Amino acid sequence: MRTSKAVRCMAALYMLLLMFITTGCAEKYVVLDPKGPIGEQQKDLMIVSTLLCLVVIIPVLILTAVIVWRYRDRKGRKAKYTPNWEHSTTLEAIWWGIPIIIIITIGIITVKYTYSLEPSKPLDSTAKPITIQVTNLDWKWLFQYPEQGIATVNYVQFPEDVPIRFEITSDAPMNSFWIPQLGGQMYAMSGMAMVLHLQADEQGEYMGSGANFTGKEFAKMYFTAKATSQDSFDQWVKEVKGSSPELTLDGYKKLAEQGTSDVQTFSAFPEGLFEMTVTKYAASHNHGLSTREMQEVKVDK
Repeated sequence: MRTSKAVRCMAALYMLLLMFITTGCAEKYVVLDPKGPIGEQQKDLMIVSTLLCLVVIIPVLILTAVIVWRYRDRKGRKAKYTPNWEHSTTLEAIWWGIPIIIIITIGIITVKYTYSLEPSKPLDSTAKPITIQVTNLDWKWLFQYPEQGIATVNYVQFPEDVPIRFEITSDAPMNSFWIPQLGGQMYAMSGMAMVLHLQADEQGEYMGSGANFTGKEFAKMYFTAKATSQDSFDQWVKEVKGSSPELTLDGYKKLAEQGTSDVQTFSAFPEGLFEMTVTKYAASHNHGLSTREMQEVKVDK
């Protein structure tokens, strides 16, 4: 008797926990509050996949509770006892057919989204994309703007409704570049130049972080990604160029040393710094950037 009560209590607690996770607290997760076209599509994929999985999970949970309750050991039990029953074509078709159909459906949807959300695929937009080069360091992020000729540490700013071409590499152990509200993560690896296209549809400040464990100060590898109007962005660039120091090669070497950093801005940086960082490890592994594109990477002072 005590066992059956314990089972019922555990089942009730499990259902309450499931309801809590999938409803009320969802609004606190930034992944479920996208602010760009890539993040929006990824959210749709997660929701569709979850709903399709629930078509299987919910009936199974309900049937489990019903079976435990109906066939529990008690006096006067009236549940039908059929010890010689072993097969039902109808039931077999249901519990094999439905999951197979769902798996095929999820597969088709996932393939479609995988191709449409290819990270290196440029976004459809009438606005000219802005290029931002990202370098993972121990334990900080360096952002270079080759078109504007400025650089920042642990802070990146860009105009809203403008596609952003992030070119990502690493001058430290592998990490993962991630702005959850704009889109999925992209690995930053030494000797490689990965490409990630994102866009912000709204002005605001978004959390960015390293999403791969890289040692002692990994938890402090956060940065702010700020989307502003085009005029505000242009004004910010002017302010950085007019009031910030230059990042020299010696300064970069110092910056690349292990340690955390506050937000920093630089009015210029060494020409070809990003390309130099990529090729210093392995010139033949420029994943995401073709050899021609790497040759065309020119960083303005």
